[in-house]
Amino acid sequence: MFSLTGDEISHFLLAMGCLLAMAHLLGFLAERIFIPRVIGEVAAGLVLGPTILGHFFPDAFRWMFLGFPYEGKLFGLLYQLGLLLLMFCSGLKFQTRFNKEDAKITTALVIGSTIPAFIVGWFAADIFNITPYLGTANNPLAIKIVIAISIAITSIPVISKIFNDLGIMHTRFSKIVIACAGIHDILLWVALGFATAIASQGAVFTAGTAVKSVGISFAFIIGTFTLGYLLFKRLTIIKQNLLFRSSNLGYFLFIMFMLASLAGNLHVEAIFGALLAGIVAKMALPKMVSERLEQNVSNISFSWFIPIYFATVGLQLDLVKHFNPLFFLSYFLFATLTQTIAVYITSRFIKQDPFTSFNLGVAINDRGGPGIVLSSVAYSTGIINQELFAILVMLALVTSWIPGTWLRIVVSKGWRLMPGDENLVPQQRNDDKIKSINHHR
Repeated sequence: MFSLTGDEISHFLLAMGCLLAMAHLLGFLAERIFIPRVIGEVAAGLVLGPTILGHFFPDAFRWMFLGFPYEGKLFGLLYQLGLLLLMFCSGLKFQTRFNKEDAKITTALVIGSTIPAFIVGWFAADIFNITPYLGTANNPLAIKIVIAISIAITSIPVISKIFNDLGIMHTRFSKIVIACAGIHDILLWVALGFATAIASQGAVFTAGTAVKSVGISFAFIIGTFTLGYLLFKRLTIIKQNLLFRSSNLGYFLFIMFMLASLAGNLHVEAIFGALLAGIVAKMALPKMVSERLEQNVSNISFSWFIPIYFATVGLQLDLVKHFNPLFFLSYFLFATLTQTIAVYITSRFIKQDPFTSFNLGVAINDRGGPGIVLSSVAYSTGIINQELFAILVMLALVTSWIPGTWLRIVVSKGWRLMPGDENLVPQQRNDDKIKSINHHR
């Protein structure tokens, strides 16, 4: 009952291998021309999916990815595992150490980049006429929440990768942006949990429904931080912890899976449990242990599961039949201006200079991985249809491109990111260090 035939295994391995190779190849090429890798990985799914291969050679596409009854479910499993690991890795990048001034700036930016953008997005759902984009759940309230989140969300993984590639991860600017992204994304995942709960249960909006859903989410957050912190802080590096001693990585993956399972059973969204597991590990563990954990998780995640996840997102897109370029352009301009202006005004209000405020606005406007996760969850739960799914994915990709290009110009010109980052000297990336060492041998 747990086995596949030899032909099915061979077929799946061929399809998965081709998809993985294409994701790495296009991701690599994207990085060579200073485009975030995630754009190349999603493009792999577009090339091998309905958009290109399925459009010109439909029989070849169906044979490759729909060759036997359970092939779609196998890709679905890898897709979900990649999603969980992406959120876990995002949590491990969370920033926890601040001085008083940076904490004030971060708090102000969290409020200023979340609440106004969410409110504007909420009312914009009526302006854009969302009825044609309702999914199978047919829940207007749920889709309004998703649209509001899509305006306000920020990507930790992609913006962190941009900072790392530019050698500015050590800067004050990077620390504040990543912390801001992490905190306000937690709040937005609570909102997404509410949206998926009412969509899956067909619930009508009531004060009781809202209080119950949000209450469960915050109880889960508080419980996870309290018990998780104790677990990681006190019970990890002890002789009696046989699971940690037998496999450090296996121990943390076990915790992640358990929290994700608990979150799913509470209708909070399983990915939220994985995100909190990463954040708690980052907060509770000694720096050396958390860095080693992040490296070990990244090695397996970014070599296999996460590229497959993003490529599978591309496989689900059909930009030939289900994409409206004019609607996308208007949605993109509206989302970008709303988020950037909200951050800019907030930054100016707390007495940051205009150039710093603009840099913060551009960086926090990066939706990247979380934007794609939002669209994936909303589509899979029937909140949105395939047309809006394509719009939100493309919004996440394009808004990931802009910060990378702009910040590269800022660093190359020697301009200051923000006060405290004067005379910036970009740090050499680890892979560049390895190449340099090999070159001098």
